Amino acid sequence: MAAMDELDFEPEEDAAPAARSRGKRGGMKSKGRGHNASMGVEDQGGRGGVFESVDGSEAGPIKSVEGWILFVRGVHEEAQEDDILDKFSEFGDVRNINVNLDRHTGFVKGYALVEFNEYDEAAEALEKMNGADILGQTISVDWAFIKTDKRR
Repeated sequence: MAAMDELDFEPEEDAAPAARSRGKRGGMKSKGRGHNASMGVEDQGGRGGVFESVDGSEAGPIKSVEGWILFVRGVHEEAQEDDILDKFSEFGDVRNINVNLDRHTGFVKGYALVEFNEYDEAAEALEKMNGADILGQTISVDWAFIKTDKRR
């Protein structure tokens, strides 16, 4: 037992300061990200708190991150993706199509999202397909993302 009194349990001097903990009000204990007080705007490439905004003040369609998206309403409940894709692919390359189904019935909820790469293709599809029939049901087509003049 005399050997136990000779052991040295002091922390090593080269230990990182973050590894030590001082308790609730001791000042050093922190968990998670973003607790380094020395990290400022310069560490973030000079863009801390700066967000992109939509330029211009005119109302109209806005391009999503990947393309121009049309919102199609009034889709027949038994329509398939291929039915919608066949109609809209006449106007250009359809990049993506989303047809959401009702969980309980398994039928289409009544709307679809159709994405085009080019504005001209999407605009032509909007003009020609708004009011068209798919499986005997009239659909209405509009831009999914629109910038308006008024502020909320």
